[in-house]
This record gives sequence, C-alpha cells and structure tokens, in this order.
Amino acid sequence: MNIFADREIRRLFAVITGVMTAFFVAAEIVVFMRFREAALLTAFFSLLLYGGVIGPCLIYFRRQNDRLAAAAAVIEAYLDGDEAARIDCDEEGELYRLFHEVNTLATVLNAHVQKEKRAREFLQNIISDISHQLKTPLAALNIYNGLLQEEAGEREAIREFVTLSEQELDRIGTLVQNLLKIARLDAGSLVMDKAPADVADMMRDVELHFSYRAKREQKTLTLTGRDDVVLLCDRDWLTEAVSNLVKNALDHTAAGGHVWLLWRQVTGLVQITVRDDGAGIPAEDIHHIFKRFYRSGSARDRAGAGLGLPLAKAIVEAHDGNITVDSVQGKGSTFVMDFLVPADRETAVITNL
Repeated sequence: MNIFADREIRRLFAVITGVMTAFFVAAEIVVFMRFREAALLTAFFSLLLYGGVIGPCLIYFRRQNDRLAAAAAVIEAYLDGDEAARIDCDEEGELYRLFHEVNTLATVLNAHVQKEKRAREFLQNIISDISHQLKTPLAALNIYNGLLQEEAGEREAIREFVTLSEQELDRIGTLVQNLLKIARLDAGSLVMDKAPADVADMMRDVELHFSYRAKREQKTLTLTGRDDVVLLCDRDWLTEAVSNLVKNALDHTAAGGHVWLLWRQVTGLVQITVRDDGAGIPAEDIHHIFKRFYRSGSARDRAGAGLGLPLAKAIVEAHDGNITVDSVQGKGSTFVMDFLVPADRETAVITNL
C-alpha cells in the first residue's frame, strides 16, 4: 500500500514542501545579496532541514500505513472465515483504540453467529424429532382408516367420519413435511442443486398436479408463457414454491373462479406470476402473509397451517430471487417471483432467438 494513495497525506507533504521551498528560496536570496560566500553553506543547512522534516514524516506515515495494511489483512482473514483473527492493539493511541473497537466488534459478531447457529441447530433437531416421532402414528392411523373404510359398508356416518379423519391425517402429514423443509432451509443444511430448467415444462408439471382438483372444484387453471424461457434453478424446489402459490390461489378461489400461471423473460430476469380472481387479501393482513403460521381472519375456516407461503418465500430467496404480492379484497391476488438471469445466459438466449 502506497502512503501517497491517501489524498490528505499527499496534501500535507505538498504544504510542507511548499513552505520549506519558499523559505529556502527567500533565505538564499537574502544571503546571496549580503553574504555571497555563505550562500552555499545556507543551501547545505536548508537541505539538512528538508531531510530533518520530511524524513521523520515519511517514516511515521509509512509505519502508520504498515499498521493499517496489517489491520486490513487481519480483517480480510476474519471475513474469509478465520473467527480467531484479531488486530494487535497493545499500544496506546487513537489508532489502537480503533483497532480495539474492531476486535470487540468481531467478538460480538462471533457470539451472535454462535447463538444463531445453536438456535438453528436446535430448531432443526426439534422439528426433525417431531417429524420422525409423528411418522409412525400417522402411518398406523392411515392403515386403520383404510380398514375402517373397508368395514364401513353402508354406514354412511362412519364412512363420512373416516373421510374427514383421512383429510386431517393428510393435513398433519403436509404440516410435518413443510416444517422439516423450512427447518432445513433455515439451518442452511440444504444446498440448491441448480441447473438450467425449461420453465414452460416446469409449469406444465404444476398444471398436471392441480388439474384434477381444479376440474373437481369447477375452477379454471390457465398457463401463459413462451416455450424458450430457461432458468438456472433447483427444479424440484422451485416447483414446490410455485405449487404452494397455486394451491393457495385455488384455496381462496370460489367455484367458477380462474387461476392464471404466467411466466416471461424480460431484460435481466425471469418472472413467474400466479394470479387469481378469488377472495383477495385484506389490507391489514397483506404485510403478514409470509410469516409462519399466520392466517388471516378470513382464512381461519379453511384448511392449512400458514406454512405454504413462508416456504415459497424461503425457496425463492434461496434462489436469490424476490417475491411480491398485490391484492384487492374481493377481486383476487397476484404473486410475482423475480429471478435474476446471468448476463452470459441472457446473451445466449437472445442469440438463439
């Protein structure tokens, strides 16, 4: 690091040099006019004065520069993952006080990181334990329900009860799976396996998954988008996010309603939109819908635990994307997911068009 890269240091040395040069020139003129034989001696002592002032300044600022360079190297080591990296601050002075404060900040950050890590590990372990503990009774209850259905015969009341019980079992199973997925995303234990994916093909898979439900509930699911849109993503996880949004749209759309699944590529990003003409979201709830287990008052009579939208948001953000919502109560909701497209991939797509 060059000490003269600092503008203030350059300015200081320029001022010192200017003042001393002016003094030297003035002294030489006066001495030459009165004592010509002493002019050479005056020049010699003036040069000594130059060296006596400029030299120590250079040495001081070079040492300060070296200390700052060493501190910057320690900070870079800390940022690269060396949590034990600290700046030497045993001496006195404002600079070393600053170094001490940086060390204190690093210690506090380490404590927060460790606390967050322990919290995530605790959450992951708890949810993993819950999910594993619930799998066995859920499986047994499903078997028992199957046996009851076989034995129910014409007893419609028993058959209806068994059907409702099966729906609740499915709901519990979905809850467990969503909790486990969110825990894995929170803990950072899940690595997205990203690869170029055909967005149109992905959306057709989503449509196929919900086509029977939409038909049964007399709702229309429409796909709109080009066949040449490609997105670098983990196909399975992104399909999960879009599916959660489509399920949410169907849940809040009455019979005869319409759900649209749209996608497009614009400059620098791929955009996937899920829109419906359903009940919409109340204004007081719209800022809370991505919170876990949050359910608006208008949705409390519907099945669901309030994990679908938070899971979708976590998946989108794990893809470095962004999700937004716009809704008018009584007219429907629109969820938009934006994903950045690398410049080289965008250029390749434009070239192929």
